Amino acid sequence: MQTLNTFRWCCTYRSYQNANVFRKCIVKTLPTSSNAVLNSDFTLNNTHVTGIRGLCNRTSKLLGRFNVNQAAVYPNQLRTFCTVSKRCWKCKSAIQAALAFFCPACKVIQAPDEHANYFDIMDCDKTFTLDTQKLQRRYLHLQRSLHPDNFSQKTQKEQEYSETHSALVNKAYRTLLKPLSRGLYMLELGGVPVEEGTDIGADQQLLREILEINERLQETQIKEETDSIGVFIEGRLQDLTEKIDVSFHQGDIQSAKVLIAQMKYFANIQEKVKEKLSAMLV
Repeated sequence: MQTLNTFRWCCTYRSYQNANVFRKCIVKTLPTSSNAVLNSDFTLNNTHVTGIRGLCNRTSKLLGRFNVNQAAVYPNQLRTFCTVSKRCWKCKSAIQAALAFFCPACKVIQAPDEHANYFDIMDCDKTFTLDTQKLQRRYLHLQRSLHPDNFSQKTQKEQEYSETHSALVNKAYRTLLKPLSRGLYMLELGGVPVEEGTDIGADQQLLREILEINERLQETQIKEETDSIGVFIEGRLQDLTEKIDVSFHQGDIQSAKVLIAQMKYFANIQEKVKEKLSAMLV
């Protein structure tokens, strides 16, 4: 058995997007035939995965998710067996970084990467409980660097790249900032999105609880009671956040999906609480 880390090849998420590309990269790494490589066994983060062919067929496009014994495994580091480089559109210098906003040689802004996921853009660990302070610092840094005002005197191409980058950074930041949108995005990357209008994870007891809380919130005109409901909802959301984090760490994406669906109900009530408190201040 061999381990993925022993090959010491450059890390890039791109090869996960296409099984054929992945197989070609594998073949280039070892002086063996493609069949020998494709029939090899590999270990990923102490999880045994049999056969690169099966690995390619069961890999998420962006997060590097592997289905092992019907459980989803999210590697902390995406490792492939090839070095993917591109060239600066202006000076033609090679750019080795998997995700580069600027050319390291001439400092010119580069074309947005349509395959980049929000975690890579914001330079965050691909975990549910990410460091939001680090996320905010990264967001402010990127916005200062990529803001369209900085490129008003540049070429049309650079202006367009800046606008696209800036919009993408904004969307990535908003998505990863809150636990609910972050969890939904992780499910989407894992290939198991929560469909709108579905009641997955909403048993009758939960639905009754949500109905009762909504009725209490609608009927009360007392700020203290509204605050109390808000505190209760915050506690439920925190509890769900911890459970979802455990599910993702364990690779139990189906449990995470159910819990995130439940989180949607409480997050909706939380927004109603904020709206009611704001109205009381008027």
